Amino acid sequence: MRIIRTIAEVRDAVREAKRQQKTVGLVPTMGAFHAGHLSLMQEARKRTDLVVVSLFVNPAQFGPNEDLSRYPRDEARDAAMAEEQHVDILFAPEPAEVYPDGFATTIHIAGITDVLDGASRGAHHFDGVATVVAKLFGIVAPDVAYFGQKDAQQVLVVRRLVRDLNIDVRIEAVPTVREPDGLAMSSRNIYLDPAARQQAAALNRALEAADAMVEAGERRAAVIEDAARRILDDAGISAEYLELRDADTLQPVTTLTGDGLLAVAAYVGAARLIDNRLLRVSA
Repeated sequence: MRIIRTIAEVRDAVREAKRQQKTVGLVPTMGAFHAGHLSLMQEARKRTDLVVVSLFVNPAQFGPNEDLSRYPRDEARDAAMAEEQHVDILFAPEPAEVYPDGFATTIHIAGITDVLDGASRGAHHFDGVATVVAKLFGIVAPDVAYFGQKDAQQVLVVRRLVRDLNIDVRIEAVPTVREPDGLAMSSRNIYLDPAARQQAAALNRALEAADAMVEAGERRAAVIEDAARRILDDAGISAEYLELRDADTLQPVTTLTGDGLLAVAAYVGAARLIDNRLLRVSA
């Protein structure tokens, strides 16, 4: 595995691979790898010839009161884990390589970024995501890019970015990887002390309860949300948001007539955690 720091060098490597008719897979990450990240790398390894993993804690998607300065970083550990997954290139640029002096461009995607995490964290968050992902697509020129379904809103934002800007890359969403008690794998789980770690499992229990209600025939969004919220309340968790929305547009729904996305965000101890469940009714 090669660790590459510069845009010019990673472009040269990709250009040579494409000259040999190889397909290129990209896994964009902010590091602090866990089993969820590894599942993305494994999918890329199975389906593409050259696997590029980007490791870049993107300052543009953090607000002034968010955890940029303490976001977990351990490049040596991440590099060893990526190498175990037979990644070909770990692209780990410095911030100045991605955002040089004079950088003045931001991509804003209206509509789907205004709700859920966009409403909670502010417009800067998905502006930063869209901008850095567009840059990575321009740098690496992947055939396929892999994202985790845990960040369901981010997946929708990236799909809209690709569609609206006619970027020639296929977006693959890989299912969320969970701990044995259902907690979604997240780099921020490291912030959980033992009591908060036990408490956090209620997020998945709330989503599972909502899923069971839909399976049983319930279609009223308010009833489904209330049932999930009661489970969080019983665990002492106050949700930043818990909303059932259309799975494709993120428009609010009152009655499920197609697939819905139940999304939740909450502070549990020192960690802000997000999770979601696709509630299928169209099958």
